Order: sequence, then structure tokens, then C-alpha cells
Amino acid sequence: MMFAQSHSPAPLFDAAHLARYTDGDEALKAELLNLMCEQARRCIALMATAGDREAWIAATHTLKGAARGVGAVVLGDVCEAVEALEPADWPAAARAVEHAFFETQACFAES
Repeated sequence: MMFAQSHSPAPLFDAAHLARYTDGDEALKAELLNLMCEQARRCIALMATAGDREAWIAATHTLKGAARGVGAVVLGDVCEAVEALEPADWPAAARAVEHAFFETQACFAES
């Protein structure tokens, strides 16, 4: 199952989106990106242990919002794509989310 297309026109990180909220404040930008990364790690851990649909949806939906809030477009899109999946698909979906997070985190480091 494919959760996100590698040829997606969406950027991993839309720095301009975040800049609208930080007004060029690099310390605020760093703080927001660090908070999003902490949230991502928590949500990915919750996804790995989700025992029911409610827990799965809470983790994916929370991460989707956190990602989109800072301009992590692809990560938000992957979370949206996996949010309503059946439990049998959760392990592969969690790996896809984790992969998107690692790519996004690397992009944050370069910004």
C-alpha cells in the first residue's frame, strides 16, 4: 500500500508557512520545530502501540495537526492518508509516517 507518492509536488517543509507565524524570529522557529519533533516522536510511539481505532486516530490526527501547523506538508499528508486505515495496515502505515518524519526532520536541520 502506498501512503504518499515520492513524486508529490508538496514540499517536505514549507518554511514560508512557518515564517508567517514567526516573523523571522529564529529562536521561535527553532522552538516550534523542536516542539513538533517531540510531538512526532510521541505520536509515532503511540501509533506503534495503538490497540484500538480511537488510539490510532488520536495519534495520527494529532501529528497531522502538529505537522501542518509548522509547514511539514508531506508529513501532514501522510498522516491524513493513514488516519482511517484498517488495523491490519497500521504497522506499514506507522513505518511510512516515521519515514516521512525522518525526512522532514532532516529538512528542518537544513533550514
